Amino acid sequence: MLLSFIIQQIVHFSDQEFLFLTSPMNQNALILGKVWPEPLSSAAGSRMLQLINALKEQGYSLTFASAAGDSIFMSDLKALGIEKCSIQLNDSSFDIFLKELNPALVLFDRFTTEEQYGWRVAEHCPHALRVLDTEDLHCLRAARQLALKEKRNFELLDLNSAIAYREIASIYRCDLSLIISEFELHLLQNHFKIDPSLLLYLPFMLETIGNDNQLQWPNFTQRKHFISIGNFLHEPNWDAVVYLKQEIWPLIRKHLPTAEVHIYGAYPSHKVFELHHPKNGFLIKGRAKLVSEVMSQAKVCLAPLRFGAGLKGKLIDAMLCGTPSVTTELGKEAMHAELPWNGTIANDPNNFANAAVELYSNELLWTASQKNGIQIINSLYSKTLYQTLFIASLQSIQTNLKVHRLKNFMGSMLMQHTTQSSRYMALWIEAKNKNTRA
Repeated sequence: MLLSFIIQQIVHFSDQEFLFLTSPMNQNALILGKVWPEPLSSAAGSRMLQLINALKEQGYSLTFASAAGDSIFMSDLKALGIEKCSIQLNDSSFDIFLKELNPALVLFDRFTTEEQYGWRVAEHCPHALRVLDTEDLHCLRAARQLALKEKRNFELLDLNSAIAYREIASIYRCDLSLIISEFELHLLQNHFKIDPSLLLYLPFMLETIGNDNQLQWPNFTQRKHFISIGNFLHEPNWDAVVYLKQEIWPLIRKHLPTAEVHIYGAYPSHKVFELHHPKNGFLIKGRAKLVSEVMSQAKVCLAPLRFGAGLKGKLIDAMLCGTPSVTTELGKEAMHAELPWNGTIANDPNNFANAAVELYSNELLWTASQKNGIQIINSLYSKTLYQTLFIASLQSIQTNLKVHRLKNFMGSMLMQHTTQSSRYMALWIEAKNKNTRA
């Protein structure tokens, strides 16, 4: 059903727009990031590299700019053929940089980045296509976190928050927003009433899992232990680790007294390492040098997520490595369409623990689950299909940009008000900073 919808979208593009797909662009594209991409640290970093590769393959000359400090874990952008530029917040030097680059396309890596720079792009490069990669809906994640904290079920009314006002306004101000989750696409269209022309469903864009890949995987008997992985700076991941340690792992160890769970994640703090308890088989490993190596050695991936949004990179990594998983309804949200899951879904600690033990011990169930994961990746995350859709969507809007924006009255109205308020706030901050340095 989902694939037929995507194919229908592609069929609607004109011959002229498909000619674009095979023609070099030779245009500048600017990516504005809150942080530099770290594909080995987070799913967001991997997602950004997928977008970068799609634009590079289309012939764009790419510049990635950020006000963040450098990280030893960031991608080597220069090696990827991408110009790296450090910029300043609330500084008119960005305006000069922008006008000199004169990009045909500007991609914001999240709504807070668009808030910071979007009005400047609209003012100094009005003909540039403005694209927002939402990553996931921040307002949905925050609303679910609040409901969990208050020990109640999430309700749609929880979405009417300050974060939602900002995020939805950002989506309206952009010409196109990339939505990684089909659930969030429907939420934006049905709850927030956003016109579908402003949204593009674009999940992870992955190579298929072939027989050669599968032959390299360790088999059931060669694998051992459980694994849990996720960037510790991401609050849903930290909550899941604490929940696993306190509620679920003791139940698993009653049935599997020699089993271990290896906890991996970027940016572990002191409080994370305080959970390290070798006697109980709960091992904090910290950052994984290569996710595929540690994931492919594990027998089962555990992801007891209780809030969050978007697609879960850890569960994608598990499928790419042939590792079945146990997760929650929220964890598998929008991940597998109508296809059987790569493991088991369980929501309360007892059921989760029992499912983990069964999957860990039952080779037939484990093998069937692994095959499910292969089918999910190969059916729902085609790099070729979604890159085609992404590039064709950009071209369709670029060739009809004036009409596209005229139809988006709400976006024009919000940009008008935002430009005025943001301009004077930015000028005030810039003047204040100059006086402080003087």
